[in-house]
Order: sequence, then C-alpha cells, then structure tokens
Amino acid sequence: MFKIYNNGNPIPMGYLQAVENGVQITNFALFSTAATGVELCLFDEKNQEMCLPMVRTENVWHLAVTGVKTGTEYGFRLHGEYANPNKLMLDPYAKAVNGKPDLSSEENRSWFLLSDNRDNAHLAPRAVIISEEFDWEDDTSPNTSWAKTIVYELHVKGFSQLNEKIPEALRGTYTGLAHSVNLAYLKELGVTAVELLPVNFHINEPHLQARGLQNYWGYNPLAMFAVEPKYAATNNPLAEFKAMVKAFHKAGIEVILDVVFNHSAESEQTYPTFCQRGIDDQTYYWRNDQGRYINWTGCGNMLNLSSDVGRKWVMDCLRYWVEQCHVDGFRFDLASVLGRDKPDFNARAQLFADIQNDPSLQNVKLIAEPWDIGHYGYQVGNFPSYFAEWNDRFRDDLCRFWLWKSGKIGAFAERFAGSSDLFKKNDRLPHTTLNFITAHDGFTLKDLVSYNQKHNEANGEENRDGRNENYSYNHGIEGSTENLAEPQKSAVENDRTFAQVGLLMSLLLANGTPMLLAGDEFGNTQYGNNNAYCQDNEITWLKWAEFNTALFELTKQTIALRKRMGSLNRDQWWSGENVQWLNIEGEPMTVEDWQNRETKALQIVLDNRWLLLINAKAKSQAFCLPVGEWTPLNGTHHLTLNTRQTELRTMGFCALSNE
Repeated sequence: MFKIYNNGNPIPMGYLQAVENGVQITNFALFSTAATGVELCLFDEKNQEMCLPMVRTENVWHLAVTGVKTGTEYGFRLHGEYANPNKLMLDPYAKAVNGKPDLSSEENRSWFLLSDNRDNAHLAPRAVIISEEFDWEDDTSPNTSWAKTIVYELHVKGFSQLNEKIPEALRGTYTGLAHSVNLAYLKELGVTAVELLPVNFHINEPHLQARGLQNYWGYNPLAMFAVEPKYAATNNPLAEFKAMVKAFHKAGIEVILDVVFNHSAESEQTYPTFCQRGIDDQTYYWRNDQGRYINWTGCGNMLNLSSDVGRKWVMDCLRYWVEQCHVDGFRFDLASVLGRDKPDFNARAQLFADIQNDPSLQNVKLIAEPWDIGHYGYQVGNFPSYFAEWNDRFRDDLCRFWLWKSGKIGAFAERFAGSSDLFKKNDRLPHTTLNFITAHDGFTLKDLVSYNQKHNEANGEENRDGRNENYSYNHGIEGSTENLAEPQKSAVENDRTFAQVGLLMSLLLANGTPMLLAGDEFGNTQYGNNNAYCQDNEITWLKWAEFNTALFELTKQTIALRKRMGSLNRDQWWSGENVQWLNIEGEPMTVEDWQNRETKALQIVLDNRWLLLINAKAKSQAFCLPVGEWTPLNGTHHLTLNTRQTELRTMGFCALSNE
C-alpha cells in the first residue's frame, strides 16, 4: 500500500528510489508554474488509483512515498486555471511508459483534449517505475577519434527485419541488431559508429493512425528518457538496449543516438495532450505575440529550450543516456531549435554553453542537423565548433555533379576538400563537416540513380509529401529495369553502377566525416519513396535477399583505402603541401579548367602517394597520369592502362597508388 513518507525533495526531477532509515522510499518531483495544486497518482497491481497531494517548493512539486515497487505505474493530475485534473499527465522524466494512445478517430482523440472533462486515466500513457540495474562489466567506449570516424545510419528494426541469418524471434530488435552476424558484418564493412534513428518512446500521429500507418522513423517523441519498447525482444527494453550498447563496444563500434528535442508528440495547440502541455504549457512551448504556437519544426509545436526548465530537461536527458546507457554521442534533429533563445537562432545560446561545459558530455560526439523551417533556420557552418554538422551542400553539389549536367568542378572540389567555405572558421577542423549523399530522409543511393521523380503514393498524401529537389537521374528508365530487353537493360544497369560508385567513392574519400546510409553499400531500394517515415514494411526494411556483392566489396575496399590515406586521417585542411589538382592532361588546373563545365573530369593527388581519377561524363575518358608507377586499386570497372602506364581510360571514379 502506498503511503506518504514525508514531503520529499524538489530534486532530482522525475523519481528517485533510495533507502532511508531502513525503509525504501521513492521521491517524486515535477516542475509546474501553472498549477495551483498537483496530485501524484499511483496505480497498484489491481489498477486501483491512489492520488496523493504534492508539496510545492517554488515551482517544483514533490513528495516521498513508501510502498512503490518496480512495475508501479504513475502519473500526475494538475489543478489550476490552465489545467484539467481529469486528464492524467505523463512525467517528462519517465524512464519507461505503458500505453500508446489510440488516436485513430475524432472520438478517441477527444479523450485527450484539455477541453474535455471526462477522466482519461484508463487510456492515458503512464510512467513506470523500473529497475536500472545492469552489469556493464568492463565496458568502455571505443572513443574513436573524429578523424577516423565513419558513421553508418540505420534503423533498429529495418536493419535486421528481413535478414534470414538472424533468428526470426530476434529480427528487428535491439538484441537482433547486436547479433554476432550483424556485428561481424559491420566490422567487415569497416564503419566505426552506428547512428540509430530515434529509440526514444514515441507514438504515431493522429493522421497516420487514421490511415492505418505508423511513424516508422520515430521522430514523434513522447518520453525522451524512455527506451522504445517495440524494438525489444524481452520485457526489459532498457536492459536489452544496454546489452546492445555493450556488444557494440566490444566490437569496437560506437553508438550514436538520433534525438528529437525540437518538438513533442503533442503537436498543435488544440490537439491531444499527454505531458508538457498539460503540465506547464507556457514554459515548455514557444508562442508568437498572438499566443499561438510557433511551428518552425513543421510538427505542430516548437519546444522552448531557452528557459532554465527546458535546458535542464535536455541536459538531464543527455546525461542519462551517457551515464546510464553508455551511448557515445547524439545527432540532434532540427538542431537550430537548440539555439533559439529569442526565439531567433543564437550560436551563443545558453544551452550550447551548458552542453560544452558539462563534464559528462566532454568525450561524446555531437552532431547537428543544422536547420529547421523557421526564421533564419538554415545554419550550416554556424554551430559551435564542438559540433559536427550534416552538410547538405555536400549532398546537393555532388549529386548535381555526378547525376545532372552540372560541370561545376570547383563546387565538386570545394565539397571534396572539406567545405572550407562553410566550416573553416572559429578553429573548426574538417571533421565538423559530416558529409553524406543519402540519409533516412530522401532517396536511397540505388533510388537516386533509378528515379527522376519521388514515388510516395503509399504515404497517402497523393505524392505531395517529401523533398522535390532530389538531383537524381534514372538513366533513361524510371525504376526497375526488369522489363527491359538486352542490351538496353545492361546498358542502363551499367550506367547506374558507375554513378553509384562515383557517389560512394566521393563520399568515402572526401575530407571530413563520412556518413553512409545502411543498405547503400549493397544496393538497397525503397522503390522511389523519398519520405518513407510512415512505411514500417518491406518498403523500408533492408532487402538482404537482393544483396549486391560487387557493390559491397567496392564499398568495403574504399573504406579500407580511406583508413590508409594520411590526408584523411589527420583532420587537417588540405593545402598545396598535401594535394594537387590536375586536369585530364596531368597538368595543374588552370582558371580555364576550373570554369570548363564540359570536361566534368579531373585528377587529385594526395600525399604524393594516392591518385584519384574523377570522370562524371558517363563515358570513357582518357587521363594522362602524372609521373609515377601508378597501380589501380579500386573503383569503376573497365579500366584500360597502356603499356607505358602513363595513360588510363576510365568512367566514374578510380583510385590508384604508387606505393
């Protein structure tokens, strides 16, 4: 039976269990400036609710209780002018959650509206008291330097769901991801860090539920401290997640979490309420002068992280995942929101200073998606120097160079050399440009060379959703070549292969930190869907049965080559001391060469040991090689080296060495 022990303490937020005078007590604390009264609601084994009045210290409500066991569910009822005590509110610090609300109809949604006076405790998500004990043994982070980091973005479920080498019961789970087969695969490929799409507890948006769809990506968070349970093979998701991290560390691979602190699942102001809106709406969300939500995330709301409470919530959450779950870094979704303190973006925002100065975050990797859709939301290159940033300029310029008629060799070279025009400032190093060609959002690499248009019809939005500027090229036929006759089929497939190789090698051998999308290394497709956020099915799951071994080997060899190249492992800006830019005749590039948009070809010499041949014209090009005994290592097929080894004909991308 639950009993009040004493008034408890206003810190820490959430709950904390301890033994005092031989009695196990549980302290609860909740911040709310809006409430005039708060009740802690505890549910016993028979689902009977007991509500206990909490005590206020300044703006924190707290209480210490006995009789609380592992598995106990709890929530809060708030009283006041802007509160509705008939609606059970979820703890923003919940470590686990039971219940995902059914929002598939207007009637179902109405149960979660603050304007509705029915009691919804039987339907509301509830926080759960859990055990956090785990034997980490001698676990240590690989602590891979940025200069040697190769990021691999993946979805926990989609990565192993169709992999028949993984036991069926484990596919799509944390345990399945950490299976020895997968770890061996990633080690063979050569990546050093996995970046997991959101694994925080999330729910499906009402419009998706109405269509019978799910938020597959997970960018609709409800409880940022809680592990998403649907990816668990056991009834202890937190312990299973920790075991996965430990297994990755033993394999020498870091774990980076994609986290969403820019908006919450509560969406628009008049939508269902579960947590922050019902607890302290004015503190947690940004508003304009008319009192309406500012929606610079495109998701209905924007969290206010300029307040002491908002910043503390973020910092406590980051520390929790690092200290308790041993994760190695974070990728921040729509990260411009982190710096909005006016609410305009401020590169010196207090939250950035808090992150920089926190002892627990000193050795973790921090990656920003440096934009949102709001006022001055595009901030590539403007984040504090301790962040790496997704560089969409790299993606777009390289796609235009390889797939479109753009012959801007200068743009290619600028991106390939580390995007110094964007990042060489404030003592930043090349690793801070996180280079990518593809990511979860957009075409896969195979689709990028197979489709001119997006094909998002399955999303139920009449193909209006998703990015329109893909800079893709289908090489003459939209989608599959299955119905083409020879020799056209082979011709199209060969052209697509050359383009994929050119893009892959450009990504993996460029200065900066490369990020590879899971499946691109073996030719995974999403059938032209470039916004598959709501497709939890074979559209998005990796298609291991269609594994392209030749492409995998090329990718693996290129990653291995990268690790041998000094200029890509020293984290320094390129200069005349370690790089030469040559035209196809083997002579230094002239102004005319840089401005010639027809050639679409050049040679790059790194450290006087490595020669990279770039030919994006989709037809064979003769190169006069610089003096030296050059040996082709890997790259596009159909190379022809003459007997004097001074001229080479190639398409796409080829790497040579004079070692």
